Amino acid sequence: MFYFLKQKAVNLFPGYFALVMATGALSIGTFLLKMDLIAKLLLFVNIIAYLTLWLFTLIRLICYFPRVLSDLTSHTMGPGFFTLVAGTAVFGSQLIIVANQYSIAIYLWALAIFLWLVIMYTFFSAVTVRKNKPSIAEGINGAWLIAAVATQSISILGTLLSSYIKGGQEILLFFTLCMYFLGCMLYLNIITLIFYRFTFVKLKFSALTPPYWINMGAVAITTLAGSTLILHSKFLSLLGEITPFLKGFTLFFWITGTWWIPLLFILMIWRHFYHRYPFSYDPQFWGMSFPLAMYTTSTFQLSKALGVPFLTTIPRFLVYIAIAAWLLVFLGLIHHLYLNFIYYSKSPSKGNH
Repeated sequence: MFYFLKQKAVNLFPGYFALVMATGALSIGTFLLKMDLIAKLLLFVNIIAYLTLWLFTLIRLICYFPRVLSDLTSHTMGPGFFTLVAGTAVFGSQLIIVANQYSIAIYLWALAIFLWLVIMYTFFSAVTVRKNKPSIAEGINGAWLIAAVATQSISILGTLLSSYIKGGQEILLFFTLCMYFLGCMLYLNIITLIFYRFTFVKLKFSALTPPYWINMGAVAITTLAGSTLILHSKFLSLLGEITPFLKGFTLFFWITGTWWIPLLFILMIWRHFYHRYPFSYDPQFWGMSFPLAMYTTSTFQLSKALGVPFLTTIPRFLVYIAIAAWLLVFLGLIHHLYLNFIYYSKSPSKGNH
């Protein structure tokens, strides 16, 4: 069994915690839309997914640390590690909103901040000082934006915790406000490079991988972070003073995310139907499921923050598309695991280790 776990851990996709991000975002969205049963089922799934992924991650860290370090400092693989941060923080937010579990969420928030510090500065230091750097076409993809997603996820969880933690509430909200603006900076810097690649560098259909949906997902979670701060503005005078700016800036990011959706669907059709690129399970598809779920959740909260209830029409419709996308990827995962189990069970020589 341990041999099997090691075999799975060695090649673990660094961005696999996007599964936790997608499940958590959809659970929160369905809970806000009064679909409680679905929300709680997704919470149960996410508990199993989060613990399982950490088991494989720890095995990989202990047994294959040089490979982990190589991946973390890579232009292409490194950004996937930010899903550990975002997955941890989104899971914490899910526990608060769906299960009202603040005590566990505090520890998850502390873990997310620690992971953010380690991954953020290791990755960006490594890609900055590297001598031989890839071209922009080879080196950057939508996964880079998970750095912004991770930052905003810490802001959201911290803001949610502010109503539970009484001592130092103002300091906590000031910190989450700073993280919100830092996430905005990361998005604006990185999306400029990605947009340049889209429009001025040859883009092969095979290179248009699902993480490019993070182009939209990053602004969706930025919208949620801004909306959450607005809804908690009464706890910090500074937030109250800049609320008009926050409303405009948050609306700007929501509009940006809305603009991305039709273009991403068009490009997906161009890839899979025009060029007939095959659909097959890939853990990167969680990077497509997450943005749809997050856009649903963020739009609902934005409607409350701005006081425009007609916006709730969008999440009430889009939630079914988000559920369908999550189910398709989840069924693909189950089928993938089943095939792996069959392969492993028919290989007795592997079981003897």
